[in-house]
Amino acid sequence: MATAVTLPESGYIRVSILASLLDVSRSTIWRWVKKNNFPEPVKLSAGVTVWKAGDVRSWLDKKASEGA
Repeated sequence: MATAVTLPESGYIRVSILASLLDVSRSTIWRWVKKNNFPEPVKLSAGVTVWKAGDVRSWLDKKASEGA
């Protein structure tokens, strides 16, 4: 049984959670970042890259208002 993924109100989100939330691959998210079509990630350490939940929420709101 799949568990629903919800966007937290605040904090950081890993790419695997974003991919599940947006129903896209991790590669797609990185492609969007490279094309400046997605918020910039934050590097917490050598092996940990995350996105601010607020940045992702703003991006989602913008996409919704554009009708995309």
